Amino acid sequence: MPTFKEITAADIKTSRSALNQLVDIIQNDISGSSTRKKYQVFVTGGLGPGVTSSLFQTVFDQDYTLQTANEVLDLTVGVFSGSSTVAGCTTGTDSAGKLLFSSNTMMMREKINVYRQFAQTLLGDADAQFSAPFTNIITTDYVDEAIFINVKRLFARDKIKPQAFAMQFYTSGVQDSTTPTFPNYSNIDRTSISGSAIFTDAGQGTQFGFGGQVGDVAFSSDSSRVVGNLFYDQGILVLDAKKAISGSQHVSGAISAISSTGTTVIGSSTGNPNAKFIPDLWVSGSIDDIVDHIASCRVSSGSLTAMTFQNVTNINSTLVFCRATADEFNYSANPTFTDSNGNIIVIDDETTDRTFSYITTVGLYDANDNLLAVAKMSRPIEKNDEKDLTFRIRLDF
Repeated sequence: MPTFKEITAADIKTSRSALNQLVDIIQNDISGSSTRKKYQVFVTGGLGPGVTSSLFQTVFDQDYTLQTANEVLDLTVGVFSGSSTVAGCTTGTDSAGKLLFSSNTMMMREKINVYRQFAQTLLGDADAQFSAPFTNIITTDYVDEAIFINVKRLFARDKIKPQAFAMQFYTSGVQDSTTPTFPNYSNIDRTSISGSAIFTDAGQGTQFGFGGQVGDVAFSSDSSRVVGNLFYDQGILVLDAKKAISGSQHVSGAISAISSTGTTVIGSSTGNPNAKFIPDLWVSGSIDDIVDHIASCRVSSGSLTAMTFQNVTNINSTLVFCRATADEFNYSANPTFTDSNGNIIVIDDETTDRTFSYITTVGLYDANDNLLAVAKMSRPIEKNDEKDLTFRIRLDF
């Protein structure tokens, strides 16, 4: 049977530490069709077969049909309701106050609602507007069209470590002046061979807001060119699309739309030949159209790192110091420790030999003698009346 000793409050200490893990997300995981899952929950009615789209897409670390696949991050886009982009395509409101839009727009109310949901979570007000830099109140720094990248808890853990984030992003679209008309010229589904930039929070200050600690993300080549905010505690990156991509560049290609075929062509001679990424694609394309373009063209495909960061896992520890003084725990309660006469079996000459024991296990009990935890030694530890031992038991959670 065990030997008991009461543990006092002085023998219990608490501490907190952090564990950092480096996470690398490669380009193929974001751009690949088998690793990026769509949820087609939006369906139009009216003309043609209708258009289906997701409200967001999830990136996995391998083929998402496999049971071993892990969700890495979510991608979606949004538009601020009070922006010039919305004002330029709305036709007013109905009797219930719901915004109405022209027929050449797609999912505008959904894009507005996505923006509002992130604003509520990160800014504490669904009607608030993001700004890059975060603390700026200059009109030109307000984020009208936003790209939201939400890192999953499995990889973000308790938070993303400040000053340790970097992302490769193609800011320029494909440009080919020799074939400027669709279908020979379609850049909505092509990755530029140049214009790659690194976005990072290194060298940027941090502050605290409703959504916790937040830092600015800027071009690594020019820290004054801020392109978005990184909410560390939430694991959410908010990019200003106008600053992160060359939004004023011409865009051309097939997108989902309400038509007899279910698709239409943006930036063609038959449509709007002067179409731009912003606001035209952001207004006329579905969320899937825009996210597909960002994931496949702005991130590109390959085995290079698209995004890297360090996460933080907070470890709360309780340290219990179990002390065995010189005259304690030198005997064993095991019946085999003594013979039938009560003499200690392992001692040959009681005048010269001292009793000793080997400690192999420490158990922690509550006040009602219920066993709560067991600590096993890596090897038996000898205890005699010439040794004063202290065992430190660490409980992490």
